[in-house]
Amino acid sequence: MFTHEIKLRTRYAEIDRMGFVYYGNYAQYFEVARVEAMRSIGCNYKDFEDNGLIMPVLDFSVTYLKAALYDEELTIKLLIKELPTLRIHFDYVTYNAKGELLNTARTTLVFTDKKTLKPLRPPVEFTAALGKFF
Repeated sequence: MFTHEIKLRTRYAEIDRMGFVYYGNYAQYFEVARVEAMRSIGCNYKDFEDNGLIMPVLDFSVTYLKAALYDEELTIKLLIKELPTLRIHFDYVTYNAKGELLNTARTTLVFTDKKTLKPLRPPVEFTAALGKFF
């Protein structure tokens, strides 16, 4: 299993009228976690796109357990529990600085040809880099 953690601090512009991080912001947080996780194993998402591969989100689900607040440092742990085929599943857990679990989430992305929009197998270098963790 592959895991990667990022830390980020919530910003004022991300807070709703209730004083909580607006729920829609987590999609962006998880995207940052995905991009940085890929970068950590030597795979740059921009390079994939430059070479004609895109990875649209097929599915996104999140379960909120506790609210994140303004100026809190969050830790987002990303997990890849299985090697990708045409699809890749990313699981996330988000904690505040006290170690309290705030949410769990999952995204499913599809490796897709940028021109034809047909599903593709993941790049060999990506599966090879991930394979070291399984």
